[in-house]
Amino acid sequence: MYAIPLTDDATLRPLEPWMAPEFLAHIDRARDHVDPWIPWATFSTDLASATATLQRYADRQCRDEGRICGIWLGDTLVGGVMFVSFDTTSGVAEIGCWLEPAGEGKGLVTRACRVLIDWAFRERGMHRVEWRATACNERSIAAARRLGMTRDGVLREWYPYRGTRHDEEIWAVLTRDWPAA
Repeated sequence: MYAIPLTDDATLRPLEPWMAPEFLAHIDRARDHVDPWIPWATFSTDLASATATLQRYADRQCRDEGRICGIWLGDTLVGGVMFVSFDTTSGVAEIGCWLEPAGEGKGLVTRACRVLIDWAFRERGMHRVEWRATACNERSIAAARRLGMTRDGVLREWYPYRGTRHDEEIWAVLTRDWPAA
């Protein structure tokens, strides 16, 4: 297994189905904080459902359609980043993230996303990486800005959450605009 250092005490590593007990413990700590933004947080409530969430990403990775990585602070899983979608035919990927409060304010999401975006552009030849955020998710929108993304538009009342429809903002960076390109 690989581990990519993000800071002196934080690493980015693959998040795999066999890690479901650790993932579930993390989601239990993070649930109230991430549930409005990460749909699978609502559904990963026991070991079977947590394993199924991670297995879906493992299956996507096998098909080269997505992947999920965890962010560890010391020995504790505190968040992660993932390619929600990864379409090599169109050259477009969507990246997402989540973080429990213990990991906030350390730049971990920005660093981890940079690793994945750089890999997508340099190694995989992707053309565009998108970021989608509910319009009221200020932290997510701030992360997109820190990554140098441009707001492409808003899908009005696109995202249903607990009986209310929310606007969804779409942000993106193109390979020619990526600092590491």
